[in-house]
Amino acid sequence: MVDVFSGRLLVSKDGRSVDPEEALQNKVVGLYFSAGWCSPCRDFTPVLCDFYTELVEETQPSTPFEVVFISSDHSAEEMAGYMRAMHGDWLALPFHDPYKHDLKKKYNITAIPKLVIVKQTGEVITDKGRKQIRDKGLSCFRNWLEGADIFQNFPS
Repeated sequence: MVDVFSGRLLVSKDGRSVDPEEALQNKVVGLYFSAGWCSPCRDFTPVLCDFYTELVEETQPSTPFEVVFISSDHSAEEMAGYMRAMHGDWLALPFHDPYKHDLKKKYNITAIPKLVIVKQTGEVITDKGRKQIRDKGLSCFRNWLEGADIFQNFPS
């Protein structure tokens, strides 16, 4: 993920700046393209929240998964409100970072919501993260992990 977010900062739900190199190292990353004004997004975001909470916050040791929100909101205020109201404790690309346009192009985002699961290199594991979570729940993470080529030292 160092390659994908190199030289940039991400922000946490509470507004802190986060170094992506530290936060995303050795993790499977879900790039979540979404917006608060989008009703399918508002429908899926709580599902993603539950998935994230079960995987990351309720598992010991914590599962190597992180979500990075890439906003299609109309303003920074809209984005912040959507994050506060609906998001899990995950990260986001700052609203004013023009890099979001490059990411949408790179990952061929033509509609939202879209959850693209990527390796550390930014290579796509699947661009059907949303469908897989809806269809398979937590079990889809094991497939993502197998495709991720990251070091694992946690129980299976």
